[in-house]
Amino acid sequence: MRRVSTEFLIVSFMVAAAAAATVAFGVNVTYDHRALVIDGKRRVLVSGSIHYPRSTPDMWPGLIQKSKEGGLDVIETYVFWNLHEPVKNQYEFEGRKDLVKFVKLVADAGLYVHLRIGPYVCAEWNYGGFPLWLHFIPGIVLRTDNEPYKAEMKRFTAKIVGMMKEENLYASQGGPIILSQIENEYGNIDKDYGPAAQTYIKWAASMATSLDTGVPWVMCQQQDAPDPIIDTCNGFYCDGYTPNSKNKPTMWTENWTGWFLSFGGAVPYRPVEDIAFSVARFYQRGGTFQNYYMYHGGTNFGRSTGGPFIATSYDYDAPLDEYGAPRQPKWGHLKELHKAIKLCEDAMVAIDPTSTSLGNNLEASVYKTSSTCAAFLANVDTKNDATVTFNGNSYRLPAWSVSILPDCKNVAFNTAKINTMATIRRFVAKNIGNELIASEEISSDWSYVSEPIGISSNNAFKKPGLVEQINTTADQSDYLWYSISAESNGDESQTVLHVKSLGHVLHLFVNGQLAGSAIGNANNPTVSKDIPITLKPGINKLDLLSLTVGLKNYGAFFDTTGAGITGPVELEGLKNGSTIDLSSMQWTYQVGLKGEGLGLHTGGSTLWVSGVPKSQPLTWYKTSFDAPSGDDPIAIDLSGMGKGELWVNGQSIGRYWPSYIAPNSGCSDCSYKGSYNSNKCLKGCGKPSQKLYHVPRSWLKSSGNVMVLFEEIGGDPTKISFTTQVLQSLCSHVSESHPSSIESWSREKSRRKRKPEPKVSLECPHPNQVISSIKFASFGTPQGQCGNFRHGECKSDNALSILQNACLGFKTCSVGVSTVTFGDPCVNVVKSLAVEASCE
Repeated sequence: MRRVSTEFLIVSFMVAAAAAATVAFGVNVTYDHRALVIDGKRRVLVSGSIHYPRSTPDMWPGLIQKSKEGGLDVIETYVFWNLHEPVKNQYEFEGRKDLVKFVKLVADAGLYVHLRIGPYVCAEWNYGGFPLWLHFIPGIVLRTDNEPYKAEMKRFTAKIVGMMKEENLYASQGGPIILSQIENEYGNIDKDYGPAAQTYIKWAASMATSLDTGVPWVMCQQQDAPDPIIDTCNGFYCDGYTPNSKNKPTMWTENWTGWFLSFGGAVPYRPVEDIAFSVARFYQRGGTFQNYYMYHGGTNFGRSTGGPFIATSYDYDAPLDEYGAPRQPKWGHLKELHKAIKLCEDAMVAIDPTSTSLGNNLEASVYKTSSTCAAFLANVDTKNDATVTFNGNSYRLPAWSVSILPDCKNVAFNTAKINTMATIRRFVAKNIGNELIASEEISSDWSYVSEPIGISSNNAFKKPGLVEQINTTADQSDYLWYSISAESNGDESQTVLHVKSLGHVLHLFVNGQLAGSAIGNANNPTVSKDIPITLKPGINKLDLLSLTVGLKNYGAFFDTTGAGITGPVELEGLKNGSTIDLSSMQWTYQVGLKGEGLGLHTGGSTLWVSGVPKSQPLTWYKTSFDAPSGDDPIAIDLSGMGKGELWVNGQSIGRYWPSYIAPNSGCSDCSYKGSYNSNKCLKGCGKPSQKLYHVPRSWLKSSGNVMVLFEEIGGDPTKISFTTQVLQSLCSHVSESHPSSIESWSREKSRRKRKPEPKVSLECPHPNQVISSIKFASFGTPQGQCGNFRHGECKSDNALSILQNACLGFKTCSVGVSTVTFGDPCVNVVKSLAVEASCE
């Protein structure tokens, strides 16, 4: 028998003790009918979606910290299967794909994680997050009771769960993950899959719970989710949602803070008063977990967009903009809302709400115990303000608003009354070196490579008839060449080529010259077009370049939606009046571009020729540049370009398409009152859907950066400019009728003899900035919005000087909105203070 040393026993004891400590540190996460229960305590939780690959690792800590400062408890993210397993059994988890690092950073900030594994994610992401190789597995049918699919889904889900367990990232192990999701919005489309949908959902639930994460699983938009899976709501409003069991809490996994942008569309936005209204109504009526989709939207780098036609920007009008800056007043107003809700938490988790009518479209909900009381007063009328009596007191409720009373007496917050400052941010041309970036001044060192028109690859192949594009390219490229020759007898003739395609874009070249294009749109990606062409005597070469702009990501059997030129392709209007159908003839095909195969996006190769030809289709451009100075976010303005893809130092910024202009109609002043939908509030009509493209600073060197563009239809790269995001103005507009700040409410909670006055508060967002000027100040009845305030009929004479004395030279300032401060320029009129300032 071998003797065991004392040292070995001591070490073994220490290891065992450490392991026991790790287990002891684990947190028990369960749920009941009211809420998630964390370590034995019911919690009211506020969550926000941040998708790790839509930003960069150097951005993650700042995004997470701003989320925490904004009052979030939880960060929610999807897991993107095609990102992590682009080739079967070949996994990638580095850089923007480093899921473990992202989750650990959330933990470091003291926040929880909701990990939405899916593995179908939708998310306006290419192919809904599925790797395209699934499509080629024999006998597979996605998202149903199909053995080949279930085997792959289980394998990937288990892979992710295993990674999280290995790093002790579940709450049961002491980590931050308190929830996981399996499947995604399947209830919206499950009827199309017939009886197999129910058996599939039961299998998915059983498979997920068998992985033993120690935390609850959810299914969103799945009202038949089997126990113990929690069914949850997605939408613009979820205050009427009821889970499928009295034992499950009411949870909202996606509150859409705006909407996604499509190439060819105007820019959607959602007023913060409406978002705050929807959130307050949800908590008022018994909800205890709500998630903003998105809290930071970010950027669809590379070819990650779905749709099709989803733009590269995924800003989503989120509280944190695409570049990571707080969008004010949205971020700040929601922050105040979260504070008000948390003041009600003890009452909310203790009991179900009791609701009573206060009149037509008026409702009070009360959470009352022997020791605490919180109330929500709602006016859901879309037009009329109202005065209500509650507990013997009178309250003024603006239309489409909720007032929150954490003590059932005093209003801490009203969703329609914004105390938070607004900001105006703009992008300005930036100095590089000693030159101001504009027009031809990015670089004089342009070079180019002309992409061959038609077939240029040894891998081209011939086949009778027209092929479907996705099955042919396997989405390894946006591009597929269809080439054929047509003979014309006699003189030069005018004819028409009729082309029909499943989409999304096609370009026709006749004898090496661009003859026309056809473009689908987000609502209808298919194209059918008659293109007039001229045929020369003899053999004519017809080259059709078909393009995808992101693969479909949503709907029943979306994975079977095809693309490419499926026909017919016909020559019409020939001299003898006949039509020639080319569809079934022998075509030559080439997947992708020659430049893609040569890796031109890196800037390498000896093929580059000095010069910058303009308005030339199928042209690769390259130049070099120094990084803009400072640390402000960078965007590249691609005005003057047509359509293509852009790379910086080999990293794909994404598809660009500034030539696709939004319709001239549909944009107008948008009221927050009344139900929101994705077409209600639009801006940018008659302008490019997207002309600014995010260039992460972490992708740049101080000098010697290489930029490459592939231009499809012709543009002028000398019009490209670099811009940086700068703060133009701070604004605030607060009335005497506004509630005081949440901080004031907390401080005054125990002494209610004098209600604290509302205040205008301004703060320069950057650490070294101070308020340098007061551009406008008016106390009385000022009119207009931030950036175009104007005096009303009633105004004090001292507002500007008071604001200058209080604010100039300071990083922050706060001024009371009352006649005590400014005097009374108009008696018996509710007055307000409007201010616009700038920082340096």
